[in-house]
Amino acid sequence: MSQQPFSRPGAIDLSALKRPAPSAPPAGGAPGGPGAGGGPAAAGAGGAAVGGSAYAVQVTEQTFQDVVESSMTAPVLLCFYSRTRMPESGRLADDLATLADEFEGRFLAGLVDIDAAPGIAQAMQIPSIPLVVAVIDGRPAPLMQDALPLEELRAALTQVVQQLTAQGMTGRHQPRHGGPVATEDGEAPVDPRYAPAQDAMEAGDFDRAVAEYQALVTANPADAEAAAGLAMAKVLQRVQGVDAGAARAAAAASPDDVAAQTLVADLDLFDGQVEDAFARLVELVRRTSGDDRNAAREHLLGLFAAVGNDDARVLKGRQALASALF
Repeated sequence: MSQQPFSRPGAIDLSALKRPAPSAPPAGGAPGGPGAGGGPAAAGAGGAAVGGSAYAVQVTEQTFQDVVESSMTAPVLLCFYSRTRMPESGRLADDLATLADEFEGRFLAGLVDIDAAPGIAQAMQIPSIPLVVAVIDGRPAPLMQDALPLEELRAALTQVVQQLTAQGMTGRHQPRHGGPVATEDGEAPVDPRYAPAQDAMEAGDFDRAVAEYQALVTANPADAEAAAGLAMAKVLQRVQGVDAGAARAAAAASPDDVAAQTLVADLDLFDGQVEDAFARLVELVRRTSGDDRNAAREHLLGLFAAVGNDDARVLKGRQALASALF
């Protein structure tokens, strides 16, 4: 990586971190070569959790590539420090780990002790410490080089998160834990923020699930996971108790009836026929106009959110929708 100058001490400039096209590969340059996972699938890797922090990891030369690749999911802030050479840089690392929990996964704090991992500092051409580098989609850019006091650091990171949200970067990391990362049955632990909504989903109480997810989205409109959960909970709420045979017969009899067609699209999604659900509504958008067309389009966007915007079927569905609209 070529060294990038700072405009001023403590500068925050995210202009170099606008998200590239989806085909752009993650940057290399890490000791040890590419990780085995790659891309978002590697998001759960990347070193041991730091202390009690769920969103900070101690980065080693062996785990560095996995940490960089986890930036395909959400930003990673790499903090380069040395407690022996500059104690203030160690305090910055500790504060960054603390604040990573406050921001609940909007970024992962990757702590790099340059004494323990000199190869990383050499590969990244670190000019001095302390230094915080932001990595998004595998692409690094210097963020700040001062050991700011905790309150100033919190304000600076708030600004960073706001800029990222404005650029459409709303992903979150899953929490890492100092203890076991899976339950006894092998499943990953549930993020406590989503536990009430997920409990309601498992209990079949979809009205409560919608209310719980809606509260999360209202509190944080940028919470993509909560928005996806809300969309799916609404699908399940709408199909609960529906006579599928009667609903499909009604849709067949009235092909341009928006209510009938959207209900069957919900049933298709519930049955795992995702592409059928999307195709039904795309064709409805193509055939209708005015309020009916808008209602069909909005319903389809809700189904996209329920499936997940990174799903290949959603990407294909969005292309089909654009073709139907224009």
